Amino acid sequence: MSAARRSNDWGFPRWRSYDSSREAVAQRECDRHGCAEPGLCPAPKSPNSPDRWYFCQKHAAEYNKGWDYFEGLDKEQKAERAKAERQESSGYAEASHYGWTGSGDGSRSADEMMALEVLGLEADADYPAIKKAYRAKAKEVHPDVKPGDEEAAKQFQAIQVSYEVLRQAEERREWRG
Repeated sequence: MSAARRSNDWGFPRWRSYDSSREAVAQRECDRHGCAEPGLCPAPKSPNSPDRWYFCQKHAAEYNKGWDYFEGLDKEQKAERAKAERQESSGYAEASHYGWTGSGDGSRSADEMMALEVLGLEADADYPAIKKAYRAKAKEVHPDVKPGDEEAAKQFQAIQVSYEVLRQAEERREWRG
């Protein structure tokens, strides 16, 4: 049998960090029956109640999916509340065009906005519309259609570069999820 040994916690300097301990950390489990995931998302048990359920992210999303903000109000009260909510938040929507990027909502870079201008599209154009506009414009000024035309060749190059910028941006968006 070996003799008892001293721990490194005595005296100064302390050889072990202050935040580490050997006890198990109590972690709240999801309140959904049968779920062993950590319950990190609080949700009210009922409106205006301080009591909370603690769900994992999956069960919190499931719980909030059916939440009705206007529960208990009649049709006129719902309309009044919805109108008041829109009025309170309308200042944010009005100021959205003051963004640093061209599209106003921050979803497109300045290069993407210039590329959309070359293709003659709006800022909110989706990728199928971009592809369609690129093909139509490229057919108009393609060097095979207009051989020897320097202006058409420059336009074709600008259209190609614009499409490439927008295609790469779309790939980045898909990759990020």
